[in-house]
Amino acid sequence: MATSADMLRPTEAAVVARVDLRDINRVIDERILPDDFFAIDDGRRVMATACTLISFYVASARRLTSDERLFAIREVGSRLYKFRTLALASLIEKDWTVRDEFLAIDLAPFVKRTKEGMDHLVAARELVASDPAVLGGIPTIRGTRIPVHDVAASVAAGIPIDRILTAYPSLDADKIELAGIYAAANPLRGRPRSSEDLPKEATVTVDRRVFRRKTAG
Repeated sequence: MATSADMLRPTEAAVVARVDLRDINRVIDERILPDDFFAIDDGRRVMATACTLISFYVASARRLTSDERLFAIREVGSRLYKFRTLALASLIEKDWTVRDEFLAIDLAPFVKRTKEGMDHLVAARELVASDPAVLGGIPTIRGTRIPVHDVAASVAAGIPIDRILTAYPSLDADKIELAGIYAAANPLRGRPRSSEDLPKEATVTVDRRVFRRKTAG
């Protein structure tokens, strides 16, 4: 069960808050988040409930001034921190409205969004296994030899779900969605393989090279 105090890596927080990774780094760098909600020692980490504040800050940019958004974050942030040991599900029923004279701002939808996002992230984690005896330990769909990032890449490439299901009969639409969530929260590191690279089992049968003509100086 996810709690308010769960600490997330920036890529995980971006998935839960449904924002870009640069938004996560910005709220840390510009100290938009209260200090209690993130850590930067030994790698950046963001408290799960900080996703409520981050999601609100980004989504309300067109409707509220910066001062109004920061005021709401300070007010709601202090309440969220008091409940940091509670499960996220228990926070949904509480009142998350802040008032400043004639202005009232309700962050309840963002608390609910955070809880749903964390539920999806936890489910995605449980879907994936990493075993050195299976494909050298790369993350796969649990109980299969299907690399989770391959499934996510197929979705990102625009391949229809029915074609993906045909290629991977052991999957279903929910698992494909969770594979995308896991891959977004845990992106592959390193430079992508060049399209010119060949698989180890490939054999070159024809080598045609076209040389550029030198243009007159």
